[in-house]
Amino acid sequence: MEKMPFGTGQERSWRSGIFDRLFKFLVYGFILFFVIACLVPFLLVISGSFSTEASLRLYGFQLLPVEFTTYSYQFVLSGNQVFRSYSITVFVTTIGTVLGMAITTPFAYVMASRKAKYANFLSFMTYFTMIFGGGLIGTYILVARWLDLKDNLWAMILPYLVNPFYAFVLVAYFRTLPQEIIDAATIDGANDIVIFYRIALPLAKPAIASVALFYALRYWNDWWLPLLFIDDPSLHSLQMMIRKVFSLVNAAQYINSTNVVFDQDIPTYGVQMSTAILTIGPIILFYPFVQRYFVKGMTIGAVKG
Repeated sequence: MEKMPFGTGQERSWRSGIFDRLFKFLVYGFILFFVIACLVPFLLVISGSFSTEASLRLYGFQLLPVEFTTYSYQFVLSGNQVFRSYSITVFVTTIGTVLGMAITTPFAYVMASRKAKYANFLSFMTYFTMIFGGGLIGTYILVARWLDLKDNLWAMILPYLVNPFYAFVLVAYFRTLPQEIIDAATIDGANDIVIFYRIALPLAKPAIASVALFYALRYWNDWWLPLLFIDDPSLHSLQMMIRKVFSLVNAAQYINSTNVVFDQDIPTYGVQMSTAILTIGPIILFYPFVQRYFVKGMTIGAVKG
């Protein structure tokens, strides 16, 4: 039986199949390595929150607790600050996301409209704010002095209501909507408001869900605005509470480094780990509800102008 000549179609197909399998193996291996690299620190934090202070000092952070305990969670939840900070963060995140989307979505639709008279001017002014900002001093004077929002929850909401980048994400999506549908609705007598609420919004659900997730993450994880404008501990958000817990526990540990009783009363590392776990849980659970919109919302328009 004669050997198959080198370079025939069958041999090229066989070599191509080997290359494809090798490429997939490398890609899946890299993805698996990346997932493990992201998951291991999170598991270490969970394990550390359920470990005793003595085992953390002796063995360090392990994937499984050497000495299991829930004392850190009992200590953190024994006071009212966690629940108060949770209510503050939930309120700020909910109101900020709703108002942010209520303002950003129609604003982006106007910038994306071919009929809007000042669409280009609005686009330029929005882009200008991405390059040049008011600065820290100007922002503080505006919010704390002129608007008189010192120690006010609105100081954590108003500065983030309109994000230029999120607006341009929605603009890119609105421009992918078929113009024929909008023209047909105009011919049928629909005005711009009806077209926006009845046609544009239902078609833009993927982009709206993605941007809403961005707004929620920004409000939930924000610690900068509370640091600037909130001095009242009763108005501290979760992220500000975490910052205070980390700094105060570390300071107490430093001052009482020779006091054995202190380590038994306050689990310094456990308090930090348990506080982190308690504060990131809800925002992680929120992601699956918008996951089916997230990928489509971010990739739409990637191949279109």
